[in-house]
Amino acid sequence: MVIAIDGPAGSGKSSTAKLVAEKLDFGHLDTGAMYRAITLKCLRENVSHQDTDALGHCVQDTTLSFSGSPPHMRLFMDDEDISEAIRSDEVTKQVSDYCKPMVVRDALVEQQRTIGKNSDVVCEGRDIGTVVFPEAALKIFMVATTEERARRRQKDFERLGVKKTIAELVEDIKARDEKDSSRENSPLCKAADAIELDTTGMTLEEQVDFIVNKARGINPSLHKTN
Repeated sequence: MVIAIDGPAGSGKSSTAKLVAEKLDFGHLDTGAMYRAITLKCLRENVSHQDTDALGHCVQDTTLSFSGSPPHMRLFMDDEDISEAIRSDEVTKQVSDYCKPMVVRDALVEQQRTIGKNSDVVCEGRDIGTVVFPEAALKIFMVATTEERARRRQKDFERLGVKKTIAELVEDIKARDEKDSSRENSPLCKAADAIELDTTGMTLEEQVDFIVNKARGINPSLHKTN
């Protein structure tokens, strides 16, 4: 069974997906982390998002793998744990540009489909229900107000020792939304059969329970898990 969770930056996808996967004993596939990894490598190697040939070589020469179990999954790039490095402000600001080229998207979508083909996974990103797993058994589209998302981002950055004001983060999020929604390839949008979940004011536990209950409604055998 594939549970697809989509939504804009800061809507709560990652934290929720990890705990849903843990509760249902599913794997957790963070596609956004994979795009962040490629962005990180390109920034380190001074590869422009406009240089298609160099991007193609970068993706093909990069090995990505997840280790551990939800909610403590780690992402490795070429045997380096980059779980924290991909959350930097620099990567966050530029990942949308590196998400756009089809040479990047095609390669990563192929990897994502391979991971989800023969296993139960909670997969999150921005085009999971529309492009990566259009036949997913359950599709959730998470949203929240810009201010709420900015507050969540601020907490993430504080854990990394980065200080940014809510006003700065609101502008960053608005810019990111515009890039994600207007890109030509696989833009952020809600699948026609997705359930919209507004997480503004919801606790993390409430978000997780909502999705878990929907999944169990589709597959009653999931009640046998935690």
